[in-house]
Amino acid sequence: VQLQASGGGLVQAGESLKLSCEASGDGFNFLVMGWYRQAPGKQRELVASITRTTFLSSGGKQYQDSVKGRFTISRVNSGNTVYLQMDNLIPDDTAVYYCHARAGGVDYWGEGTLVTVSS
Repeated sequence: VQLQASGGGLVQAGESLKLSCEASGDGFNFLVMGWYRQAPGKQRELVASITRTTFLSSGGKQYQDSVKGRFTISRVNSGNTVYLQMDNLIPDDTAVYYCHARAGGVDYWGEGTLVTVSS
């Protein structure tokens, strides 16, 4: 399984970025996909996740409180590509963003993409 993320960059406060992550792996249908981030000197934290609807779960989206109303996670037709639309970025959003996917109880991670927000 490989997770390929893209879309990071340098922006000014108030601007937007959209991150994309495509997960590849024959036969994999990831139950959960999402984004974590890690700022310098801090622990990795969940930004947003999206869970596919199954016969056991109604699915749904989860956001860290600090990004609610500014970030939107999406996944097309429960496929293996996940997006994170980030609007009204602030300097505290500066971090390396990691794509995450879970299938069969196993967690997979991408290499990370750097987002830098200048004030």
